[in-house]
Amino acid sequence: MLPRTNIRVRFSETDALGHVNNTSYFIYFEEARTDLFRYFVDDLDTSKWNLILASTSCDYKKQARFGQELYVTTEVTKIGNTSFTLYHEIRDAKDESIIATGTAVLVHYDFSTERPVPLSDQQRKKLSSLMKEQSLPTCSDN
Repeated sequence: MLPRTNIRVRFSETDALGHVNNTSYFIYFEEARTDLFRYFVDDLDTSKWNLILASTSCDYKKQARFGQELYVTTEVTKIGNTSFTLYHEIRDAKDESIIATGTAVLVHYDFSTERPVPLSDQQRKKLSSLMKEQSLPTCSDN
């Protein structure tokens, strides 16, 4: 599992109804993936970037509001030939209740050829270290 990412809900992330806007959850997921990106590009230099987001999803469980303290955990659930799948969980830092869950599929990509490329053995090993032994639910499971 990646280190947990702490989030304090900012006013700009809320909508007219007073809760976190649905688009903000994807920003929280992205923030939590930053540590994982370092496995592929140590210094996060975007000119060396080699991952693309192929798909992402979110299942909203409970409202979050301005000022609320949250945290995101991220785990690898599947490693393919050229891609891998992540499971994200956003929780309330105070009572540990689940606010949202989500998945993301990232593809190892060569921008010069515009083609997916196989993950190296070293990348697979690093990704494997972020997997849980047990199966995790996907965001479509209830």
